[in-house]
Amino acid sequence: MAILKVIEVLSNSSTSWEDAAQNAVIEASNTIKHITSVNINNQSLTVKDGRVDEYRLNVKITFAVKK
Repeated sequence: MAILKVIEVLSNSSTSWEDAAQNAVIEASNTIKHITSVNINNQSLTVKDGRVDEYRLNVKITFAVKK
């Protein structure tokens, strides 16, 4: 039986939501190993001077806990 753990992470990008998701995985991978999935809970963005300024994601990252 595998033991999985889920953490919640906020991520952002000035480029796209896809880039924000990749940023979340890259940053989490710096300290967490065995990431198996990412579930995007919420998408939002900020607007500056009538244009999209920043893409934001609230994600849950699932990873295996090794014995």
